[in-house]
Amino acid sequence: MVDIKEKFSRHTYSYWTLRKAVGWIGLLLPFVLMLGGLIIFHGKLIEGSISYYYHTGMGDVFVGALCAVALFLFFYSGFDKWDDWAGNLAGLFAIGVAWFPTTKSGPEDWVGIIHLTCAVLFFLILASFSFFLFTKTAKDKGPTKQKKKRNVIYRICGLVMVASLIAIVIFMAIRDDNSKFPFVFLGETIALVAFGISWLTKGEAIYPDKK
Repeated sequence: MVDIKEKFSRHTYSYWTLRKAVGWIGLLLPFVLMLGGLIIFHGKLIEGSISYYYHTGMGDVFVGALCAVALFLFFYSGFDKWDDWAGNLAGLFAIGVAWFPTTKSGPEDWVGIIHLTCAVLFFLILASFSFFLFTKTAKDKGPTKQKKKRNVIYRICGLVMVASLIAIVIFMAIRDDNSKFPFVFLGETIALVAFGISWLTKGEAIYPDKK
């Protein structure tokens, strides 16, 4: 007969593993797109934005990564219904980013506007996960020393994601069309790295509670 505690423990570790997998996807995606586009398809090392890789040979990787993250977010279960709703919305916006590509050139068309809207809302929800949801602790027990350390990481990651998003919006509002500096790509990369670190921490890859 299967021991209930052992079965529950296996399921818990599997869930942590999925969280870490989501974290690794976010952390590595910009660099995989860069290197894949350069080495496999002989394109530019850095495109104008991460979303622009949809229009390159790495488009399938970009869409596949977002769909994988979205699938997990749809099935994500947190402390309460607000966590569940946040996961569902983040998954929906991730699908929107993947299925409605950024405008390839020129002024944004309606598809590009949907893409930008979904991208902004996606990052805002991810930031709220880090700053508000991941920092929660079960009511029947206080936070451990390791949990307090993880909470610091969550809040820093949430702030970094919001700051990156604000910087991108300001840059797009005042940018010089002749500028070749990939500021949007850089801002998105920083936000995704923060997202990845946050989810790796949530999967207890960083400051895990001792067994």
